Amino acid sequence: MTQEVVTIENKTGIHARPASIFVQTATKFKSKIQLKAKGKTVDAKSILMIMSLGLVKGTEITILADGPDEADAVKALKDLVDSKFGEE
Repeated sequence: MTQEVVTIENKTGIHARPASIFVQTATKFKSKIQLKAKGKTVDAKSILMIMSLGLVKGTEITILADGPDEADAVKALKDLVDSKFGEE
C-alpha cells in the first residue's frame, strides 16, 4: 500500500468540479484508491463520497492506494491536489 498526506490549498476547497477531476484521475488506475480525512475513509472513485467529506482549504487528506499501479496513482492524485486543480 502506498499513501501520501497532502493539504487542500485551493481557496474553494474540493467542490463539484475538482471532485470530478479527482475521480476522473483516480478511475484511470486499476488500484483501489481511498481518501482519508476528518476521521473518515472513502472510495476516491466516488464523487458523492468525496463531496460528503466537505473538504475545505487547509484540510489535510491522506491518499491511499493498493494495487498494481498504486505508486503512480498516489503521485498523480497528489500532483493534482498540489496544482490546486488548475483553479489559481
